[in-house]
Amino acid sequence: MRRKKLLFYILLIVSVSKGAALTDSIKLSEFASPSMRWRPVPLWFWNNTEVKEDSLLVQLDSILTKDCYGGCAILPFGKSFGPAYLSKEYFRLYGKVIKAIKQRGAKMSLYDEYGFPSGSMGAINGSGETIFKNNHPGKTIRRLDKVEYATISDTLFHCELNVKGTIMSVVAMEMQTKKIVSLREKLVGNILTWNVPPKGEWKVMAFVCVEDGDPNVNYLSSEAVKLFVQDTHEAYYKNFPEAFGSVITTTFFDEPTMYRAQGRMWTDDFNDKFMFRFGFSPEVLYPALWYDIGPYTAVARNYLFGMRASLYAEGFMKTIDDWAEAHGIISTGHQDQEEVVNPVSVSGDLMLDGKYMGMPGIDKIGGNRPAEDFYKVVSSSANNWDKTYVMSETYGDMGNISIERMYNIAIEQYTKGINQLIPHAVWYNNADVWFLPELSYRNSRYNSLLADFNRFLSRLNYMLARTGRHVADVAMIYPINTLQAGHYFDGPEGFYKGGVNIPDVDYNMVSRMLTDNLGIDFTYIHPEVMDDRCSVDHQRLVMKNKINTESFSVIILPSCRVITLSNMKKIEKAWENGVKVIFTTQLPQQVADGDGTDDDITAIVNRMLVSERNKGYAVFVKNPNDEALRNALMTVNLDVRFSDAEHPFNYIHKVISGSNLYYIGNIDDMVIENKIILRGKLTECTLLDPRTGKIEPAAVSYDNGNSVITLNLAPGQSVFLVENTIFGEVSQMYNTMPFAFNVRCLR
Repeated sequence: MRRKKLLFYILLIVSVSKGAALTDSIKLSEFASPSMRWRPVPLWFWNNTEVKEDSLLVQLDSILTKDCYGGCAILPFGKSFGPAYLSKEYFRLYGKVIKAIKQRGAKMSLYDEYGFPSGSMGAINGSGETIFKNNHPGKTIRRLDKVEYATISDTLFHCELNVKGTIMSVVAMEMQTKKIVSLREKLVGNILTWNVPPKGEWKVMAFVCVEDGDPNVNYLSSEAVKLFVQDTHEAYYKNFPEAFGSVITTTFFDEPTMYRAQGRMWTDDFNDKFMFRFGFSPEVLYPALWYDIGPYTAVARNYLFGMRASLYAEGFMKTIDDWAEAHGIISTGHQDQEEVVNPVSVSGDLMLDGKYMGMPGIDKIGGNRPAEDFYKVVSSSANNWDKTYVMSETYGDMGNISIERMYNIAIEQYTKGINQLIPHAVWYNNADVWFLPELSYRNSRYNSLLADFNRFLSRLNYMLARTGRHVADVAMIYPINTLQAGHYFDGPEGFYKGGVNIPDVDYNMVSRMLTDNLGIDFTYIHPEVMDDRCSVDHQRLVMKNKINTESFSVIILPSCRVITLSNMKKIEKAWENGVKVIFTTQLPQQVADGDGTDDDITAIVNRMLVSERNKGYAVFVKNPNDEALRNALMTVNLDVRFSDAEHPFNYIHKVISGSNLYYIGNIDDMVIENKIILRGKLTECTLLDPRTGKIEPAAVSYDNGNSVITLNLAPGQSVFLVENTIFGEVSQMYNTMPFAFNVRCLR
């Protein structure tokens, strides 16, 4: 055994020396005992009590030393919280925390609100008024209302529109033919005069943007959000400028959403910004927000809901991100209700939101809210727009779950692209916890286990929260065009649940089948990124980025009834060059924008499926399930393959500084053995256990140009498999490398 270890050292030293110039190498000693910078940073609720300096600093010391956290994100919370939010005394105590954090080499995240959601600056004396609304009247959330008037054919319609607010559109719509005419020129003040045509069932509609009454900032207005940033973020910077970029490294927003304003959030300058972007007025499109307006419905809704999603992402997320970048920190946070399958009236476009964040994020919370089906949306957003970090606020309102459940959730998140888990939460007043668990040593359920768990998260952060590129063979189109086309206001599900359950939508189910049931990783491709960053090269669809360049041999279109013609042409070109195309549930039938027609879309689909099969391989899986998808992917030379088709492992494959890294975990409830085939011939490899910090050489064999390893993992067990060229300094390896990979069932 000693001889085997010595041989391993020699091979390791030789292999590392070849990669000595690597700038982002991994050190075995740092993996075994991660430094403070890699530790998780929890939310620290200052809740429902008057915070005192002495007890504050004692508790902070325990957070860092007993719990082994890497800092904190202070979250003022509750009606009885004191001192007053953003007061002189509040900032004095905050400064004491900054000083103590700096002395320990830890870090802080600037949580940007008093409670949540972000955007109000907290209630005033428990009233419905908020600091932001009081400071900036008229800059809070706006809502789009619709007022309808019946008409009589062949008469003069003369009416004062009894509306208060900004009139966005006044139209008449013939309810049978769906013809729409603008009446803007017939409007003088609020008086509308119009000769109703002699034939048809005409209805006059006025669309008005009004103040909703919700006290949060107008998320669709960058001008309003800048005021929120000025009053909040700038207040912290004014008090602690020297801490930004050193102690304060991120800013965190929490649960903004568009389901407010009854799901009809709008803004007064929508039309002006629409005209600037597209070159024409949207006024005749407004009825599509509620009604089917005929063959142009999908296009109209994509224009309107797509523009609204852009205003939301640019107004709130981008405004905060711009400020954060200018002040040397990274912006992160998450939406409310990310797990709603139809995001149009909740997060707008969940992938697009991440475009304008330094660290895209999601929330794993209790209450039967399956965020795990959407981790890949958020991590793919980071992949699409070349971001290094992906965040999840995790465990909130899940109760005092078992520590093994906590490990399982973390493994699933990190194998699906999360690389910064923010624990929810530590509570200053642990006698008045609103949302269990209370994740500190004071909770008897975790006090002897939490430090080891945080060391586990630290090792995951150390390995995965670093510059590198993601590897997957499968691309899946994010079907936002279909979701926008199927959405309308005041839907039957209610605004909190997204309003409309769009028929046949399956992207979340296909995602789960791939990752959890088939052991196949993938990347969602946003339609914008398909156009701007993807090209066809040597029988692959290539997403080109400065760092995260990915190459795909398969494109899945999950129930994409509506798609842009430019996307469809790019997919057709990939198919012609040998990329396999899989349609599920519903074939593309309609164009999403004004470029081309529905016939153009169906013609391309027909060519791929029927007319010209000799050019490439395309298949329609009408009823996607595990077996059907497995058969559709049977001939694909996948990057990673598992021998146990019933119980594959979850995994992520990254290339860091030219070396391969795989993180593999068992989130099933049974011991599983898998022979894993990895495409290509890896160099000498090492196994690293993130729960113990132990390492050992990996027994990798080779077969037909591929690498093969057998792993037997218990429930909640995970392992890193890395090429030895990924390691950096080895001069002290003999003294720092822990031995005996002491993990049950691992071969």
